[in-house]
Amino acid sequence: MPTFRDKSGLWKNRKPEELATPAAFAKDPELVWKWYAWRRKLLIECAPNCAHEILARWSLRLNSFTLITQNVDGLHEQAGTKEVLRFHGSIWDLQCWQACQKAPSRWVNKEVPFKNFPPRCPHCNGLARPGVVWFGEIIDRSVLQQSLASTSCDVFLVVGTSAIVQPAASLVAEAARRGAYTVEINLESTPASELVDLSLYGAAESLLREIDKLLAKFKNLKDIKPARSDLSI
Repeated sequence: MPTFRDKSGLWKNRKPEELATPAAFAKDPELVWKWYAWRRKLLIECAPNCAHEILARWSLRLNSFTLITQNVDGLHEQAGTKEVLRFHGSIWDLQCWQACQKAPSRWVNKEVPFKNFPPRCPHCNGLARPGVVWFGEIIDRSVLQQSLASTSCDVFLVVGTSAIVQPAASLVAEAARRGAYTVEINLESTPASELVDLSLYGAAESLLREIDKLLAKFKNLKDIKPARSDLSI
């Protein structure tokens, strides 16, 4: 699956910032929906990888676990992860573009391809839009509050994120301020690298697998005493 920001993530020579905005949708909703329909078609062929599966097991093993995802693909839920906070919504949700009173705030639609294109609101027959948070839009207040509450934890992992999109990027700093041991797992350094206690560079699938093997040695996770250092893998 192409990532959101690298060159392979470009669609018809357009950057996500040119498509994932209310202004772009107002100007050309069919173009924006063609991009989302293309992404939905790619995702329908995808399955959770071992990183998703490991995080799902941790969510079942630990008494207190929260996963905050900026991804909109739904793969964490598909893997069986509990306590998922969708920071930027879901590509499988739709909203009424006109926010008509009869429509719920969001509803699930997994049609691939859509029976009617572009999709319409079933309540007012107006245009529907993707149920995601676009650039320039505000994060759902409840999701933001729950995300901030989750930073009061023992360990805070930042996995596979550019650490530049706010306000999600600020969560690791808040976790550190509240006393959490912070770890970044990424292919390369990010603005968060200077803030965290431990940086692990490499593929999330490989690194989480190795961490999972180490955790398997401990019957009681409280026995683990992390050291503050940097490690490049």
